[in-house]
This record gives sequence, structure tokens and C-alpha cells, in this order.
Amino acid sequence: MAVEARGADGLVLRDGDAVLVEATRTSVDLTPTAPVSLAEAEAGARRFPRLVEHPIPRCFVCGPERAAGDGLRIFPGPVDGRDLVAAPWTPDASLAGTDGATRPEFLWAALDCTGAFAVNEPPRGLALLGRLAARVVGRVPVGEACVVMGWSLGAEGRKLHAGTAIYSPRGDLCAAARATWILVAPRS
Repeated sequence: MAVEARGADGLVLRDGDAVLVEATRTSVDLTPTAPVSLAEAEAGARRFPRLVEHPIPRCFVCGPERAAGDGLRIFPGPVDGRDLVAAPWTPDASLAGTDGATRPEFLWAALDCTGAFAVNEPPRGLALLGRLAARVVGRVPVGEACVVMGWSLGAEGRKLHAGTAIYSPRGDLCAAARATWILVAPRS
């Protein structure tokens, strides 16, 4: 595989002639929803719908077959009285950068799968991430429980749109994202 620059604000990952990933600098047009409490996120995680029959049980972010310290183990479930999913997440020390905070790539990962459970549960079929635009606005210290949330931003045919956010234990916004999920194998 090879990474090549595409202008000043983009990259392309190729496998031979095949383009696997394109990255472009963009802004995130999203107003995050108000945070839920850590207790509400814990209750949501207890209702995570895919502890069994998970489509990708070894997923780095939400795979229930991952052991503690091996992956992120974020299990978002529905929150009573809110149209969203949430889960607590305590980043492992192995995810820290030199400043002691969780490295940005792991924040992006946390924002990823949570959106899928916000827009495709119960499953309409197999959905894969089409686009993800995120912004990191605060630090997420390792070893401290934070709240990861996801909510629907609507749908257009097979495109499912999600908003996701990570909040500190004090309720401060740390990161937010907007994602488009594509139903590649819709249920009939």
C-alpha cells in the first residue's frame, strides 16, 4: 500500500491502482446534542444490542470478543427518554500520547462505531462507514471515564446519517463527528 498527497489538504491510500481511502480536510457542520450522565451511559451500555450476534465481534471499537486493554470496548445502547445511544468509555493507558491524553486516532475510532448503532439498530442490514468528519476540541485523559454518544441525523435511501460526540466526566465536549453509513446489504 502507498500513501500519496493530494494537494495541500488531502491524502490517498492506494493498493496498486485501487484507491482504498481518501482523506480531505473539511469542517464539521454539527451541533452536538446535550450530554447524558455517566450513569445514563452505563445504563445504555447494559442494553447494548450486539453482545451476541455482533456482525464484527472482533471490531477494535465495539467488538464484544475483545478483552479489556485489547481494543476500545465501547458498547453503546439506548438511553431512556432520549433518542440516542450512549456508553461509558475509560481509555486504556496504552492509548495515551506523550501528553497523557488519548491520541486523536482513538477518539476518531470511538466516534465511528457509536454512530452505526445510533442509525442501524435494529439492523436494517449490513451498514459500512462511507464518510466520517470529526473535530477534536478537548483532551480525553486515559484512565478517566467519559461518555460516548450517537444519534440519528436522518436517512436518504441507503445512506444513514449519524452524529456522535465524546464528553468528559464533567460534561465538556471533547470531540464530535458527523458520519454517513451505507447499507450495503439491506434486509428484505
